[in-house]
Amino acid sequence: MQLSSNARTVLERRYLAKDSEGNILETPEEMLQRVARNIAAVDANYGASPEEVAKTEAEFYEIMDRLEFLPNSPTLMNAGRELQQLSACFVLPVEDSMEGIFDAVKHAALIHKSGGGTGFSFSRLRPKNDKVLTTGGVASGPVSFMKVFNAATEAVKQGGTRRGANMGILRIDHPDIMEFITCKQDSDDLTNFNISCAVTKEFMDAVEADAYYDLINPRTNKPQGRLRARDVFNKIVEMAWHNGEPGIIFLDRVNEFNPTPHVGQFEATNPCGEQPLLPYESCNLGSINLAKFVSRDSMDWEHLRRVVHAAVHFLDNVIDANRYPLPEIEHMTKANRKIGLGVMGFADMLILRGIPYDSEDAIEAAREVMSFIQREARQASIELAKQRGPFPNFKGSIYDNGEIPTLRNATVTTIAPTGTISIIAGCSSGIEPLFAIAYIRNVLDNDQLVEVNPLFEALAKRYDFYSPELMRLVAKRGSVRGIQDVPEDIQRLFATAHDIAPEYHVKIQAAFQEFTDNAVSKTVNLPNSATKEDVANIFWEAYRLGCKGITIYRDGSRSSQVLTIKKIEEKEKSEQATPPRAVVRPRPPVTSGRTMRIPTAHGNMYVTINEDEYGICEVFAQTGKSGGDAAANNEAIARLISIALRAGVPVEDIIKQLRGIRSSTPVWFNGGLVLSGPDGIAIALERYLHWRKTGQDLDSVKTAVDAAAPAGECPDCGSPLVYEEGCNKCPQCGYSRCS
Repeated sequence: MQLSSNARTVLERRYLAKDSEGNILETPEEMLQRVARNIAAVDANYGASPEEVAKTEAEFYEIMDRLEFLPNSPTLMNAGRELQQLSACFVLPVEDSMEGIFDAVKHAALIHKSGGGTGFSFSRLRPKNDKVLTTGGVASGPVSFMKVFNAATEAVKQGGTRRGANMGILRIDHPDIMEFITCKQDSDDLTNFNISCAVTKEFMDAVEADAYYDLINPRTNKPQGRLRARDVFNKIVEMAWHNGEPGIIFLDRVNEFNPTPHVGQFEATNPCGEQPLLPYESCNLGSINLAKFVSRDSMDWEHLRRVVHAAVHFLDNVIDANRYPLPEIEHMTKANRKIGLGVMGFADMLILRGIPYDSEDAIEAAREVMSFIQREARQASIELAKQRGPFPNFKGSIYDNGEIPTLRNATVTTIAPTGTISIIAGCSSGIEPLFAIAYIRNVLDNDQLVEVNPLFEALAKRYDFYSPELMRLVAKRGSVRGIQDVPEDIQRLFATAHDIAPEYHVKIQAAFQEFTDNAVSKTVNLPNSATKEDVANIFWEAYRLGCKGITIYRDGSRSSQVLTIKKIEEKEKSEQATPPRAVVRPRPPVTSGRTMRIPTAHGNMYVTINEDEYGICEVFAQTGKSGGDAAANNEAIARLISIALRAGVPVEDIIKQLRGIRSSTPVWFNGGLVLSGPDGIAIALERYLHWRKTGQDLDSVKTAVDAAAPAGECPDCGSPLVYEEGCNKCPQCGYSRCS
């Protein structure tokens, strides 16, 4: 395999088999051999000879080794190993009963433990304050139960492995829709969820006509109030402008293309929104690296055809090789046999063909390549059906009309996020444009290196405008547009996400959606200066162009975001002058404050916070009777906090540094988690500040359930995160909040 250093790092950290002590047991090539052997072995179930199985294994290995095709991460990680859970996407039903709700919580935990992500529709749950006949009480509503799912996900994620992303969906006509739209207004809430509103054609018509529409109580299926549609739409726009959520799913359009309406209706999608699934369905995904099929400014269509057919064969085999977390999921998945073949490296393909991303030629190229993949993927499914039979629910499906030959798979194409597999393949992510032409990469001793897009670097050297100084300038700006030393045609060709007008983001998504069975993962990146009207226009454009859903992200709209292109500038400024030494004010002879009890894995920790006339001036932390290293560490941290406070460091900055530090044994506390001693001290400081501000008794101050690292910085390698394909992810090490 021809792998970059980043790709090898990602493979070693996340994919290659390890022993119980964390020692790597296989090379990247051995990983591919493991996967190819495991998936090809399924052919024997359909009468293939050992020689034929070996030939299939070699074919599967070659398309992965050449980085022309890669399956989704669970397949690479788990195929041929004990877990053998190969799917990334699951949807679970949430029934309107306490038993049904907590069955879904339990099932989600099992899926997250196995490495999958889950989608839920909470639309079946009765609204807040509705009657509960069995108890005579009142319901707490969908949003309250989403918090239960969120907390359970956080608990499963403990122990150093980040698993468990969720999609939460609510129909636009649910009585609690306004609470749902604003439920992530605070970026600290529901951090293990992406959320989307399931919007109907009736609602969009009402928005356009500035009319009212009915809210429907799902318990009675009768109207329960009315809302002005335009007010609801504007609130969605406002919140999406505020921090990127909620997204929108056009529910009627999704169900218009439901291949098995006789089995059920779509209610929800997987966490990044590209895979609508019926309750208890799963789907396995894989992506073709389009950059590998460019030959002299055009496409090698015959080569692409062969790889598409091999990839469909591979993904169909995964369905049989898979070990499912629940019997209901196995039954549903095998009844419909959905696969999702998608693409990555689209931006690279355009560059290699000399096509700017924000051009009509790019839109036509998207249609051309995806229509070819769709056509050949269906043909491959038809050929498999001749050998193996159609998917069991074929009779009664939309294909059972005599016009389309029998298919092996109810769906064959999906445009999925490709965060880590695109790093392995060394290509651009999914159908997204380049996020930046150059990145700043963190290395040892907090040093920073400029990492330049290899296609840009090669052209810069070929046309003799390369220089280290220019590359550094590009890294500062992120974009080459407007840089005088870069030829105009090169500036035009190397478009970044923020160079591209929003309408071209939507048009590219719509072009791919036209030839995709499932849906398309894509983020419309907006500058910080974008208005709410801009967001509304994007939503309408996506609706009119036939998209199944849409996600926007306005740069800097999440307060903790770190702007990648400013990293070097900040470092240079810090090197120009040495800041004066901070003055630590003396400890006053008399202080006043409070002591709080915070549980930790090593016993109760008693945190005392004292003030002087200038504010909080010292912290003491003592850990129960256990003593030992934990007590010593907490005491040392408290002393350092005290010095920092008296040197003028804001307490909020101290909290930010400590909050989210994890140990191997977190404990529950007051509706949340204490992840470690340092995290507990930060919680105590938060509670103290809240008490100072509101006067509330400390016991009423709830602890935030999630304590993950700030959204803008990778918790694994410290590099800035980018927001693409509906998720925060790291372009350097492959970390993703959604997987």
